[in-house]
Amino acid sequence: MMEQIEKLRVLLPHWIEHNGEHAAEFRDYAEHSGKAKDSLLAAAQLMEEANARLSEALDKLGGPLEHHHA
Repeated sequence: MMEQIEKLRVLLPHWIEHNGEHAAEFRDYAEHSGKAKDSLLAAAQLMEEANARLSEALDKLGGPLEHHHA
């Protein structure tokens, strides 16, 4: 179990960053998407909410753990 926690402490920051990049992309595209604008903005909001939950999980696990490649 400890190995899984350590793995999550490495992965979660990457997932959070990746989701944030997607949310920003959704917002950029929303401005030029016509009828899809509201849906794209809603999707961006959901990604940000997911990141809040992922950040909570990361905090509960002890925060980020740097991963060093050998």
